[in-house]
Amino acid sequence: MSREDGVWWLKSIKEERKEEKNISKEVTEGNKACLDFYRLKIFFNENKRFFVEKNLIPAVVQDAVTKEVLLLAYVSEEALNYSLKHKVAAFYSMTRDEFWVKGLTSGCILELTELRVNCEQNSLLFLVKPVKDVSCHTRDENGNHRRSCFYRRLTVKDGKLALALD
Repeated sequence: MSREDGVWWLKSIKEERKEEKNISKEVTEGNKACLDFYRLKIFFNENKRFFVEKNLIPAVVQDAVTKEVLLLAYVSEEALNYSLKHKVAAFYSMTRDEFWVKGLTSGCILELTELRVNCEQNSLLFLVKPVKDVSCHTRDENGNHRRSCFYRRLTVKDGKLALALD
């Protein structure tokens, strides 16, 4: 692939990301199954430079007290250093393509209580204390932030998303 082709390909990915933002509310809060099996394929297999340039690794975020999994995010070196220095969860937003301190806009700040690394040192576990007892930027039918980003379960019967019980 020529350098020009690579530039075109990167532009098309950015255009796809812009299109994704347009359907974001449907994906994040809707009842239609829209599982993104291609996100990691795009970034790991076809565009390895993204992770090499950004140096991102996945991070599971878990409530330090209840052990409930709150979200999955990606961490850059900048985000990791910020998290350790300021004792709050910071990540790299793949959707917005930027450094992101969790809760600065939503108010769903996550205090970092402990940080663990897995055996292969290719993923992290953030143990956190949600300041407002919530962590998701989406809101329920009453307008309240959800406790976890994993608030829906996929039913086996027909593949439709349904709200998970709290």
